[in-house]
Amino acid sequence: MTLLRDDGLTAEELAVWRMLQRAQVRITRHLEAELLVAHDLPLASYEVLMQLAEAPERRLRMNDLADRVLLSRSGLTRLIDRLQRDGLVSREACADDARGLFAVLTERGAARLAEATPTYLRGIRAHFLDPLGAGEISRIRSMVAKLDVTAAP
Repeated sequence: MTLLRDDGLTAEELAVWRMLQRAQVRITRHLEAELLVAHDLPLASYEVLMQLAEAPERRLRMNDLADRVLLSRSGLTRLIDRLQRDGLVSREACADDARGLFAVLTERGAARLAEATPTYLRGIRAHFLDPLGAGEISRIRSMVAKLDVTAAP
């Protein structure tokens, strides 16, 4: 079956899009597997812990955290439930908004993140950075920044 392209996409443009998707999925799968084997920590959990660790007072409103880790509100709620059961995060009410909640990184969560971070960084090096040449990183950054509306200039 031939894909009808009346939208102006060339075969090359579509191929590049698919290559980008495959590369992202492949790298993510490697990182996920490495974190699970070494630390029994899914990649989504690692990302939540990392975002909280980088936030002021190691806390973020649930809505802000969902936006940062690219999860739906309900998906984040389920993930925070699991992380809270494991003692890696806690929830705190927002003083200025009775309906709002903060997710807060616990000491145990910070320790688990510290253990897993070397594995995560090695994975990024092995599966993303090492295959690229020295000048390619800055070129990729420039290209991706055009696509990421949240990226700083």
